[in-house]
Amino acid sequence: MSHIILKDVCLNYKVKKDIKFRDLVLGNRAESNFSKMSGDGIIRALNEVTIELHDGDRLAIIGPNGAGKSSLLKVMSEIYPISKGKIDVSGSIATMFEMATGFDMDASGWENIRLRGIMLGLKPKEIESKVQEIAEFSELGDYLDIPVKYYSSGMFVRLAFSVSTSVNPDILLLDEVLAAGDAKFVDKANKRVNEMMESAKILVLVTHSMESAIKFCNKAILLKKGEILKMGEPKEVVDYYLNMN
Repeated sequence: MSHIILKDVCLNYKVKKDIKFRDLVLGNRAESNFSKMSGDGIIRALNEVTIELHDGDRLAIIGPNGAGKSSLLKVMSEIYPISKGKIDVSGSIATMFEMATGFDMDASGWENIRLRGIMLGLKPKEIESKVQEIAEFSELGDYLDIPVKYYSSGMFVRLAFSVSTSVNPDILLLDEVLAAGDAKFVDKANKRVNEMMESAKILVLVTHSMESAIKFCNKAILLKKGEILKMGEPKEVVDYYLNMN
């Protein structure tokens, strides 16, 4: 049984206030989460977030820019350590963000397939069994023989995407940016992600598309300034969000 359980989770960032001369002269102060800071110390990105997900749950996370959506994904994937509260995650995880993590820009595409595979938690035999399939999906051909620092941004995303989607996770954490490249590859990439979304035991989708939230998910939360304003069925939460202000 896979699960993600967050109880009263808080995430703080340590930052330094930078008061510009212009702002001092004009008397301006940024009205953001900096208002929650003391001195040079802390900005709270997530505030007492409680979520419980089990097999079969598909959660959409919606909200304005800067609401804490990406931070919440990184907490769930345990990339970011929480500042307060409790978190319990059970099951293998695949993340469709931070896909460049684990790449060596001086190494070849082939070498990076293996390096990224290790980062994904695959065993050497598992990696070797997937290498050719990853290479074929990326459509990079002979470019896999050269260091990835010579790749275009589109080529790099192809490789990173191909490796990241080669696993069959229990939990899929997805930011809405799926792939880059020509239309044919994007269609193929979207098809693969849709298959992963269907097969994953738990899906968490960060999206600005209200249509996607309703289509793919059976639960939704609305985040604003790091807090959950609304939780429930996707259409109910989407309607609440669209009717705000």
